[in-house]
Amino acid sequence: MSNETIAGLLTKHTKMNELELSAILAISTSTGSVLGDILSQQKEGTIDQVLSELCKHIGVDFIKDIPVNDISVDLIRNLPIKYATDNAILPYKEDLDAITVLTANPLNLNSMDDLRVLFGKPTKPLVSTTMKIQDAINKVYEKSTAAFDGLEDIEEDDYDLEDPIIDLLQAGDDDAPVIKLVNTLLMRAVKEKASDIHIEPYERDMVVRFRIDGVLYDIFKPPKKFQNAITSRIKVMGNLNIAEKRLPQDGRIPLKLAGKDIDVRLNSVPTSHGERLVMRLQDRSNVVLELEQLGFPQETLDQMAYQLSKTHGIILVTGPTGSGKSTTLYASLMKINSVERNIITVEDPVENRIHGIGQIQVNSKIGLTFANGLRAILRQDPDVIMIGEIRDFETAEIAINASLTGHLVLSTIHTNDSAGAVPRLIDMGCEPFLISSSLLGILAQRLIRVLCPHCKVPHIPTDEDLITLEITREEANKGKMFKAVGCAQCNQKGYIGRSVISELLPVTDDVRRLILQRQDGSVVKKAAIANGMKTLRQDGIKKVLSGITTIEELLANSQTDD
Repeated sequence: MSNETIAGLLTKHTKMNELELSAILAISTSTGSVLGDILSQQKEGTIDQVLSELCKHIGVDFIKDIPVNDISVDLIRNLPIKYATDNAILPYKEDLDAITVLTANPLNLNSMDDLRVLFGKPTKPLVSTTMKIQDAINKVYEKSTAAFDGLEDIEEDDYDLEDPIIDLLQAGDDDAPVIKLVNTLLMRAVKEKASDIHIEPYERDMVVRFRIDGVLYDIFKPPKKFQNAITSRIKVMGNLNIAEKRLPQDGRIPLKLAGKDIDVRLNSVPTSHGERLVMRLQDRSNVVLELEQLGFPQETLDQMAYQLSKTHGIILVTGPTGSGKSTTLYASLMKINSVERNIITVEDPVENRIHGIGQIQVNSKIGLTFANGLRAILRQDPDVIMIGEIRDFETAEIAINASLTGHLVLSTIHTNDSAGAVPRLIDMGCEPFLISSSLLGILAQRLIRVLCPHCKVPHIPTDEDLITLEITREEANKGKMFKAVGCAQCNQKGYIGRSVISELLPVTDDVRRLILQRQDGSVVKKAAIANGMKTLRQDGIKKVLSGITTIEELLANSQTDD
C-alpha cells in the first residue's frame, strides 16, 4: 500500500492535518517502524480508529481488546517468548484448517510464514496494536508458568495475575524457574487456605512457611542460591524498590486465582542473612460473616445485640493480633447496617468492603491518621463510627468525645483480656470519669482451631486434664471430649477452620464505680465475674466439653483465671 493511499485514509477517517501526516509518514519511511506504533506515540486516541480503517482497506481483521483468558497456553508451548516479543506476534486461536495469529504488522510475511511452518497450517492475521499484543504476550506467558507446573487440580486458565507486574518480556531463561516457583507458592498458599506466607533467610539456607489456622508450618527449603532471585521477583510483584535492601518496605500484590480476587499485603525487613518477606493473603471475594456464625455463645450474642442497639457509647473489642477482632467488628456493622443509619469507618487497611458503609483508608504518608480521619468523619453526620484501632491518646480522646455527643463508636484495642482495656485507656491519658461515662462493653476474644469432623476420636481426660481445666469427673462425663488425629481431609493436621472463645464485660454501675476509683484490671474483672461474666477460659471449657476443640488447643490460647 502506498503512502498516498494511507494518507488518503488517514485524512478521511481522522482529524489529522497534512502537516501531521507528512511528519508521521516520514518517520515510518525512514525508520521502518510500524505505522500504528508511531500513531500511538504521536496522536494518542486515534490508533484504534486508524488501524481499523487500514485493516479494512487491505482486507484483514482488526481486534481492539484482546481477550487474554481465551488464549490457550498450549499454543505458545513451542514458541520462545523472545521471538514473540521481538516480532509482536502471538498465536490466538487454532481451527481445523488455520491458525489465527495476533500481529502488529500483517505485512511481516516472514514471521507469519514461521508460524505456518511451526503449526503446519495456514496462518490468518488478526491485527492489534503493538502495546496490546505485548501486554497479551506478558499475560499468556505468565499464565503458562503455572499451567505447565504439573498441578493437575488447577485448571490452566484459572491462574492469571490481575495486573502483570513483572515484565516477562525482559525475563530470560534463568528467570523462568523462579517465576514458576513464586506462582506455585502463591497457588499452594491459597489452596491450603494459608493466611500468611513467611520467607525467611538464614546463613546456609532459606525456609518458606505458611500460617494455617493460626499455626506456622514449614513448607519447603529452596536452595540458598535462589534467595536473591525469589526476593527480587516478589518485590517486583509488590512494586517495591528492589535496589533498597537496608530499609523495611511495604507493598501490595493484587492476584486473581481460580476466580478469586486475592489481595496480598507484602512486607520486607532486612536481616543479617538477607531480606525477610511476609505476605498476608486476604480473599476479597469472601462475604462478611454474621455474628451468629462466629461461634459466640447465645448469652454473649444477646448482650452484644443489646449494646449495638444503643445510640451512643463505645464498644471495644480486644485481643492480640490475629484474634479475629476485625471480623467481629465487620459482623457487628453488618448487624446494624440499614438505610436509616449513616455508618463510617476509619481503617488501616480496609480489609472488607461493605455496601452502604463509608470506609476510609488511613494513609500516614499524607497525614491521614486515625485521629485526623476521625475528626473529618465527625463532620459527615455519622450515626455509627468504626475505628480500626485505638492506639494513642489523641484517637481515644476523640472517640470518647464522639460517643458522648450522640455517636455509637466501635473499635479495637490491644490488651490481654476485657478488663485490661480500662487501665490501658487510663495509661493513654484518658480521664476515668469520661471512660466510665462512655464505655458500654468490652469484648475479649481468641481464635481456637476446630477439630476435623472426619478423623477426631473420643478422648477420656486424665486426672491432670481435669485439674488443669478445673472441672470434676462428673462434669467431664456429661460432655463429649475428643482429640485430634489427622487425615487427608485436614491435610493431616487434625483441625479444619477456627472458632472464637470470648468474654464480654458489660460496663455496669459496679464497674463504673471501680473505673472512677482507678482500680486495676484484676479488681474490675472480679467484679464482672461476680455479676455473671464468663471468662475466656470458661467459654473455652464449654467448647472442649462440646467436642468442638481439644484441651491442648484451649491451653495454648487462654490462661487460667486467677
